[in-house]
Amino acid sequence: MPAERGWFDFDAVDFVTSDHHFGHARISELAGRPFSTVDEMDSALIERWNSVVPTDAVVLHLGDVALGPINDSVALTAQLNGRRHLVPGNHDRVSSATQSRKAIERFAPIYEAAGWVILPEIIEGTRRGHRLMASHYPYWGDSQEIDRHSKHRPIDKGIPLLHGHTHSRDHGPDGNQFHVGVDAFEFRPVAMGVIDRWLGGEHSPTRVEIPNEVAALLHRLYRPEAAAAWLCGHNSHLVGARPIDLLKLNEIGDVVDALNSEVQGGMS
Repeated sequence: MPAERGWFDFDAVDFVTSDHHFGHARISELAGRPFSTVDEMDSALIERWNSVVPTDAVVLHLGDVALGPINDSVALTAQLNGRRHLVPGNHDRVSSATQSRKAIERFAPIYEAAGWVILPEIIEGTRRGHRLMASHYPYWGDSQEIDRHSKHRPIDKGIPLLHGHTHSRDHGPDGNQFHVGVDAFEFRPVAMGVIDRWLGGEHSPTRVEIPNEVAALLHRLYRPEAAAAWLCGHNSHLVGARPIDLLKLNEIGDVVDALNSEVQGGMS
């Protein structure tokens, strides 16, 4: 059975992925997948996984691996290459977020028989010296209008996070979280080299060009360390958005307005 949380060796991982939903008859409709039947989807998911994952690779799966008739859909995953680790998601029958302890004890052997090592629902460790966390759930965001399972989500303390759950077609970084779901990666696992490049600096505010008017206001208000924290923090003047994300979208005016509001606040 999975523990509630654990330290994990991310250096041992070759690929990361999430949200296959093997056996789920409605997921193509719900997530806009290009498959006519669940059998077509399952076959394509297996083929695309095995086309990139060698038999001796280590794969970290961030949840919702299978749905549908669970004995059959989990059994399908035995065809997948690699040594496979599962961080349970809300649809996995070994998830403490949605299943009773008795149910987890019942279903865990089915996953293990198909080759899965069941991990805690939030894992933390390092990758090539960089701090890293992984969970099925992002810090924020959902496939629905509200953020579900809030008690089981990791708390955003600035640590880079790998996640699934959203079924977004937008892949990769969103601030200090990185979506690895198959809906955004042509239904294939993501090589950890992609994550390494992100951890190497692409999630840092220094990778975004800071406009002069923003830089001047930041210099007026904050020391460099505090300025970086302000850029990456959720801002009440921006209705909870992070300034760094708005700058990536070239929404410079809104960030300037937020800074001017803080300047005025400091003068009052």
